[in-house]
Amino acid sequence: MYLISDYTYHLPQEQIAQQPMDHRGASKLLHLNRSTGEMSHYSFDHLLSILRPDDLLVINDTRVIPARLKGVKETGGKVEVLIIDYNAGMDCLEENGYFQCECMIRASKSPRRGTRLFLGAGITARVEGADAGLFMVRFFCDTDFRTALDAAGEIPLPPYILRNDTTDHDRDRKNYQTVYAAREGAVAAPTAGLHFTRELMEGLEKKGVEFAKITLHVGHGTFAPVRVEDIRDHQIHSEFFSITRETARRINRAKDENRRIIAVGTTSVRTLEFSAKETGQVTPGSGMCDLYIYPGYQFRVVDAMVTNFHLPESTLLMLVSAFAGRETILKAYREAVEQKYRFFSYGDAMLLE
Repeated sequence: MYLISDYTYHLPQEQIAQQPMDHRGASKLLHLNRSTGEMSHYSFDHLLSILRPDDLLVINDTRVIPARLKGVKETGGKVEVLIIDYNAGMDCLEENGYFQCECMIRASKSPRRGTRLFLGAGITARVEGADAGLFMVRFFCDTDFRTALDAAGEIPLPPYILRNDTTDHDRDRKNYQTVYAAREGAVAAPTAGLHFTRELMEGLEKKGVEFAKITLHVGHGTFAPVRVEDIRDHQIHSEFFSITRETARRINRAKDENRRIIAVGTTSVRTLEFSAKETGQVTPGSGMCDLYIYPGYQFRVVDAMVTNFHLPESTLLMLVSAFAGRETILKAYREAVEQKYRFFSYGDAMLLE
């Protein structure tokens, strides 16, 4: 249960989704009863008939920024910059008048302190220092930084989604956002939410289902592989989260009324559980979430979850295994492979209840 090899499964390459469905709600939905192990197959839109009228769905309203910038170093060599701490950069911009934050840099030769970078749309940058493979970068532009970043940047898709077409990149700006995305700061989408349409959400609300928004800015660490043999030795990444008083009040009221709390995505799960007291009550606030959930964890808040299919040996696969049982999850994944489900960010979904 604690070996990294316990969290692997066979997945044909062709089942890694490269594009979303034309209609978000047309994705497949594997409905798994975690108590009995019973599985059923639906389309995602069928969630309207599965959920109960008094359920509360917790959604993550983070918005993915065009965090990947391509350009050249002052020597002429190609360079790629990935902004990974947008919030810190915006705080710096407000306080000091310039955008500066930690970034990842890809180049044929690692840039030294003082190296200048030319990144398009009037954006230049200077490397201020480096630590543990990350670079502190200060950005300069003559116009509003957000506007320039939107013009020059690309949506930073996961490495398993392959792109070489400008048209695809343009489509991804819309497709790789949830319809309720609002607060800028993520470098990866909370992908379980990509299946929701406004029509489905309106239908659920008419049925009596309640929505509550939290924020967790998904960071680059979500793609970081587990490099230890014993998963308990892994150090998980930290990500900024925020829960308002109103959201906490609505969640806690639902708990008091014995209504189900359904987390949309592992990001919502981690945020809720991180902010929960032993009683299951959620505390409002903001900060850095570094909760690592793997089998043996006792859930305090979440009663059910909507989630995508996750990479082998990933912390996200460990999280859903903690919720539904490792063997049950791996059996469901084998079923999904046999039924030709589409996997990962643009893939199909599961409902665990």
